[in-house]
Amino acid sequence: MQVVAQQKGDTLSKEVPVSQLNKIADTLNSKKVDSVIKVHSPHKAIIRSAIIPGWGQIYNKKYWKVPIVYAALGTSAWVFFDNLKWYHRSRYAFKVLYTKDSANFPNVYKDLQPYLTSQQYVSGLRELRDGYRQYVDYSVLVFVLLWGLNVADAAVDAHLKSFDVSPDLTLNFKVGHSEMANTNGVSLVLSFK
Repeated sequence: MQVVAQQKGDTLSKEVPVSQLNKIADTLNSKKVDSVIKVHSPHKAIIRSAIIPGWGQIYNKKYWKVPIVYAALGTSAWVFFDNLKWYHRSRYAFKVLYTKDSANFPNVYKDLQPYLTSQQYVSGLRELRDGYRQYVDYSVLVFVLLWGLNVADAAVDAHLKSFDVSPDLTLNFKVGHSEMANTNGVSLVLSFK
């Protein structure tokens, strides 16, 4: 299908294919959209925050959130390593008690040595070891969830970066007839200008 385009005051006409006109229109529209995306891209904020925690917040110019991100991730990492340390200590104590290796009793961590006094504490040490193993798993899960919250926060901030709250918003009381409810009374009216 061909479209005929004419210039004003010109008697000659030039035929331009519709597909070419569509390409021109798409190019103009994409440049408008691309210029908005290039100014602040939520995709970039998500990728940056997923690679390095806090980078998305820096990209969004929300610098005050970076210490919060690192405090949350640092605390969960510390809890992970502390639980891992206690898991290894309790596992070693359980192994020494279970195998009745009296030569290695002094090598057991001092807070766990009271468990080595009798074989009846084998089940208690096993529960302690399994409990720390479970805490290690939970702390990894919490770390991953906090990292995901970091990425989600960067994504939400990036999407709302271009959200414009006009200073012309007004909230007024209106006394009289309400067109919407078709009644008389007091209404609360939100006006957008």
